[in-house]
Parts: sequence; C-alpha cells; structure tokens
Amino acid sequence: MSTPVATPESPVRLRAIDAPDQPDVTPALEDLYRGFERELLVPLWTEIGGLMPAHPRSRAVPHLWRWENLRRLAEQAGDLVPVGRGGERRAIALANPALGGRPFATPTLWAAIQYLMPGEDAPEHRHTQHAFRFVVEGEGVWTVVGGDAVPMRRGDFLPQAGWNWHAHHNAAGEPMAWIDGLDIPFQYVTETQFFEFGRDEISDAERITPERSRSERLWGHPGLRPLSVGELTPGTPLLSYKWEFTDRALADQLALEAEGFGGTVEPGHAAVRYTNPATGGDVLPTLRAEMHRVARGAETAPVRETGSSVYQVFDGSGTVTVGDRTWTVTRGDLFAVPSWQPFSARSEAGSTDSDSGALDLFRFSDAPVFEALQLNRTQHDIRIEGTTR
Repeated sequence: MSTPVATPESPVRLRAIDAPDQPDVTPALEDLYRGFERELLVPLWTEIGGLMPAHPRSRAVPHLWRWENLRRLAEQAGDLVPVGRGGERRAIALANPALGGRPFATPTLWAAIQYLMPGEDAPEHRHTQHAFRFVVEGEGVWTVVGGDAVPMRRGDFLPQAGWNWHAHHNAAGEPMAWIDGLDIPFQYVTETQFFEFGRDEISDAERITPERSRSERLWGHPGLRPLSVGELTPGTPLLSYKWEFTDRALADQLALEAEGFGGTVEPGHAAVRYTNPATGGDVLPTLRAEMHRVARGAETAPVRETGSSVYQVFDGSGTVTVGDRTWTVTRGDLFAVPSWQPFSARSEAGSTDSDSGALDLFRFSDAPVFEALQLNRTQHDIRIEGTTR
C-alpha cells in the first residue's frame, strides 16, 4: 500500500490500494491518481462501496431523548433566555449524536422542544420550511397563523405549510412546552431555504383566545369541503387536528378488531394518518404525521423503511427497539429512527399511566419526499422464536 501525495490545493485525496477488484498498484497508477486530484476528479472504482451500498447506511443513529430532561432544561432556559429578535423562539433542537453536533434529529428532520412563559409572545416571522406543532401536555398558548388564532391543547396536531406568517402568545398563567417538527435539514442540504422577519408584535385583534380557529370552522368537518374556497396553496388549510377526534378514531379501530371486523394495521395496533382535507394527501409536502396506538401487551412487527422518522410517546409506557437499541419509554420521550433501521414497539401501558390504557405514539417522517421521488421502500421483518430476519 502506498502513501498518497496530493496536490496541496486539491480537496481530492486518492489512495492506490492492493485489494481485490482494484487495479495493480504501480508508479503509473500513482501518477494517474495525482492527475485526477489536480483536475478534481474521483474514479468510481475507488468509491462505489460508499456511494452505492447494498442497502441504506444512514449517517444518523438510533437515539432517545428523555422528556423529563428536555422539560427541565427548557424550564431553565425560560428563566435565562428571552424570546425576541435574535433567537426568535425559545426552541431547543434535538441533535443526533452521529451528525457532528448539527441541530438535526435525522439528516432530513428537525425536532425541538419549544417553551413559552406566561404572557410571552413569540414574534411573527415566516420561512419556506414546512412545520408543525404537537402538544404532549398543557394548554394556554395560541399560535396565530396569518392572523388566525389557533388554540393549542394536549394531543392537538397543528401543521403549517411554509411561507405563512405566524406568531405565538401565551394567554395562561403557566408556562407551556410542545414539540416543533420541521424539514429544516432537508431544505438546508438542498439549499432552498428562505426566511423573513414579520411584525414585532401581533395586534390586539389577533390576541384572542377562541375555542376554534377560523380554519377549523371552515375545514374541520369530516368529509365536507367548503365550496367557497378555490385554489389552495401547498399544505393543509386545516390548522388544528383535535385530539378528541384522533382518540376516537384509534379507539374505534381497536373496538372493531375486538368485534371481529378488523380495522387495525396488525393485531392490537391501531393507526391513523393526518391528511389534507382538500386533497386526501399528506398534510405537508415534505412531512408525514401519524398517531399509533398499541394495546397493552401487543407488540408491533419490526419494519424497515427508507427515510427517517421521529417518534414521541404521547401516552402510556412500553419498550421500543430501533436497530440494535432497546429502550423503556414513558410519556413525552422522543426517539429517532434512521433510514432502514428496523423499528418495533411493545406496549406495557395500563390505566395508571395512560388515559387510553394503551401506548400512544406520535410519529412524523420524511416519507412524502421519498414517495415523490419513487425512492420509498418498506420491508416487514419476520419474527421467529424471539429473533427477527
């Protein structure tokens, strides 16, 4: 094996190695490689193992973030870090340990805990990144999207397509925390992001606390589309998906299964996807969101998918396995599932730690991107006597 000697100004570094399927190491080959380096060229035969592996090899790794730790640190930040021009939001992002300290939960997904103190406002801004808020506990904050005040309460899912003005205000006497999900890493790597500051303060007319937003009054009726609305921008026009409806849908699926009529994706596993009421498709162009309910004692079959996911435990307890990692999880915990890593969950929830008596998991993923590019692939692993294959 020879030692590479590269042209100093060239970032390309090539090494001639004595290995099967590689050319013989000779002075002529070394000279060829130095020429490649000078001209910023990389031959495929030295890179194919990394560029074209047999299956996806994510740069991210499975990782778990404990809600109790996130909540405690967010409370500390509430005492120390103001909300205003500068940080704009008191949002603390999950950083996957394998991504070099970048604030990315996976190579394409951003997840963060956001914390707003009583009486505080988060200033108005807009960005091309598609986003949502999901509330695992508390209430009292209203997000104001395009002048429409939308209540945020436990279990509510609040999507917001990119390039919409939005601000938040806390009308309660207590702090409130929730999770934000965005496609920031995807837009970062594709170099497509834009951001714009809005007003420093929202108007008194917007600082209201209605039970239902205007978007809910117009779009929040199952199976009904208002005829007054013409062409729509990308993303769902419904700004809040209430927990009461999600909960009822999951409960009905498990009840139908118990009555012998099916309705679940597998035994003991109910699941729903949040959809755009105007199209029936995903709520956002780059993000998919789902809620899963696993009945006590049930276990989901391991599944691998291209693309990545972030889960938050909404209620209950259990064990989850991602790749070769297994954790016990409880309400609020978040974990990352990298591309092509097998995932399964077992519910150990009961009446003492879950309102539904089951393990409820909120999930968001980058699936719409991969489906649009026809790069989506799913594999269901088979369990045989305690093992999977």
